[in-house]
This record gives sequence, C-alpha cells and structure tokens, in this order.
Amino acid sequence: MRYLLRRLALFVLALAVISAVVFLALRVLPGDIATIMAGLNSPPERVAALREQLGLDRPLIVQYGDWIGGLLRGDFGTTMLTGQPVASVVGARAQVTFPLIILGLAIAIAIGIPLGCASVLATSARARGVYQAVAIIGGAVPALWGGLILILLFARGSGLLPILPASGFPQGGWQEPAQALASLVLPALTVGIIVGASIMRYTRSALQSVASTGTIDMAMACGMARRQALIRVGLRLAMPQLVSVIGLTFAEMITGVMVIENLFALPGIGSGLVGDLGHRDLIAVQSELFMLAVFFLVIGLFVDLTHRALDPRLGEDDD
Repeated sequence: MRYLLRRLALFVLALAVISAVVFLALRVLPGDIATIMAGLNSPPERVAALREQLGLDRPLIVQYGDWIGGLLRGDFGTTMLTGQPVASVVGARAQVTFPLIILGLAIAIAIGIPLGCASVLATSARARGVYQAVAIIGGAVPALWGGLILILLFARGSGLLPILPASGFPQGGWQEPAQALASLVLPALTVGIIVGASIMRYTRSALQSVASTGTIDMAMACGMARRQALIRVGLRLAMPQLVSVIGLTFAEMITGVMVIENLFALPGIGSGLVGDLGHRDLIAVQSELFMLAVFFLVIGLFVDLTHRALDPRLGEDDD
C-alpha cells in the first residue's frame, strides 16, 4: 500500500510538471502564438480577435489555471479547424491507432519471444549466427522502407499478391469490421516485424541472464531437459523483465506508428497530430500532447505495478 501511494503521488506530481512544460512550450516559441495560428499575413484585427477569443491577452498564470480547470472538468478545448471538442477528435483517431498498436504488438510478441527462445536453444554456432542476423536486420529496417516493401508485395493494385488494401480506412470505421481490420494488416505487419526484432533481442538477453545464474542447471539436475528448463523455468523468471519491455514498447508505439499512419493514410493520432501542427491549431496540439503524456504515465504506472506483482522480491526493498 505504501508503494502504491508513493507511486500515485509521483504520478500526480509528474502530471503537474508535464502540464506546465506543455503549456509553456507553446508559449516560448518564437513569435506570437495568435499570429502563428492566424497566419503571418493576417490583418492585425484578426490577430487581436483571435488573441481575445483564446484568452491569450490575459496573464500566463490565469491562462494556465483556466486550462487546468478545463482539464479537470474533462474539457480539453476545441479545435480551431472544425470546432469539434479535442477529446472527441482524439477519441475517433484512437479507434485507428490503438487497434493498430495492439495488432502490431501481438505480431511482434508472436515473432519475438519464440525466436528469442530459439536463439538461446540453438546449439550450433551457425544457427546462432542466423538468429542474430535476423534480429539485427529486422531491427535495422526503417519503418518507411519496410512498409513500402510490404505494399509492393501484398497491396491491391501494385503488389505481386494483391490481397490487402494499400492505404486508407473505411469511412464507417469499425462499423465495417472486415474492411477496417484488413486496412490495418499491412501497417501492423510493418510495425510487428520491426518491434518483434527488438523483443527477440530482449528475450534472448533475458534468458541468457537467467541461464548465467545457474537456475537452468539446477532445473536440469532435477530431471528437466535443457529445452524444458529454459522454457518452463527460464522464461517464467524472465517474464517480469519482458513485461516491462513490452509495456514500455506499447507506450512508445503510439508515437512510433506516426510514420506508418502517414504512409498508409490512416487517420490516427500520430498523423492527426502532424496535421494539427501543419494547420497551426496549437491549442488543440497543447491538449493532445498532454493526453499523450497522461497515456505514457498510466502505462508506466501499470508496468511498475505489474512488474512488482510478478516479482515479489522487489517488495523486500521497502522492508
């Protein structure tokens, strides 16, 4: 309970610091924020009206207090481009981004953990070299290049096996589940292969660390074969470390898929954030950045608590 309360206190403190950083970051940009949003060639009357509309003519502390008060009420502001609430816009984009991340992470886990285990179980130097080359090459492939290769192989209209959509998302969203899922397959494969190579390296490293402690030898002395000992004992002991890696990878992927969303023309959070920056909708960007920061912190808190639950030895530090 003490640990949970301490982590929650740090969580709230981190939120306060991040909100201040995000708020000030957009106000220390060169030039006047109202001029930037209105356009450099806008007349002074338009700039003055926009500054008054957004409350930019008031002291910074008052602007910050109004923004935080709105956040506490669930009001993240409205977009200048469409006049829609930022929360609803981000929610619609999340219906694309989060399924993409979940599907990509599932592919990465399905690739990375078995190949990581196989690389440790390999007995010949040649096989270990092949697994190491797969991990290095898979992790070194740029997301843009990997996505283009998959488009050339499997996309309708240009691929050798034209079986999947090359870009876009159904207008009806998940009301057309088959089409929506099909549109995410190629992007998820692109993400999954690259992230899977990283998870493969982490899995191999974690299993090798467990094996170096003599735990695997003890399991083999109890009658297990080496394969059984590594999978049933070693992988279980390495699981807390892998959960931490996978959880943090999940959080990082929300911005890591930005290139993929733009390549496949998906209306997700990353591409939407780039679009809002391009349209100079900085007030919406402010709230969107804060929402992303909250997501990162929530995932970090969840990973810490899960890691602690899987490895009770961490609780000994508080005794």
